[in-house]
Amino acid sequence: MIQGHASRDARRAREFEAFVAGAGGRLLHAATLLTAEARDDNPRARRLLTLALAHTYACWDRLHGDDPYDRTRRYLATRFARTAWHERGGLLRSRPHPAGPLAGLGPQERLILVLRLHEDVTEEQTAALLGLSADRVHAICNRATTAVLDRRRRAPAPSVRGVGTVSS
Repeated sequence: MIQGHASRDARRAREFEAFVAGAGGRLLHAATLLTAEARDDNPRARRLLTLALAHTYACWDRLHGDDPYDRTRRYLATRFARTAWHERGGLLRSRPHPAGPLAGLGPQERLILVLRLHEDVTEEQTAALLGLSADRVHAICNRATTAVLDRRRRAPAPSVRGVGTVSS
């Protein structure tokens, strides 16, 4: 009996480790986009991902054919939404100037943009997950996309040293 539990637990751990090895990087990138942190300085995104993975591990045996990536992504999104919206910027409170590419957007805009464009979740699924209408998700996604593109167009071009200089 004990040996059966031990082998089942070992199998569960191996399956979960394989899942994290395959999906962890993409999920961390999504969490980093959500928190608007820099890719190499993302403690809030790492915490958010850790909580989502812990939740997935806790219900691993109850997935019954469900996609663990989808389950983890849904938890990541809803956890971010609760923290960011109900605590009035909870994930960004101590970091006044986030450095990520979506830093100019609000939490709801970032969440919808990440789900729709980075994670390729349909408008209907995004709407159902967030409790919004599909039309509202569409409008927010369009507004956020326009804001990101406008910001990129207005940003100064990076300087390149040594271009156009003549050395003697």
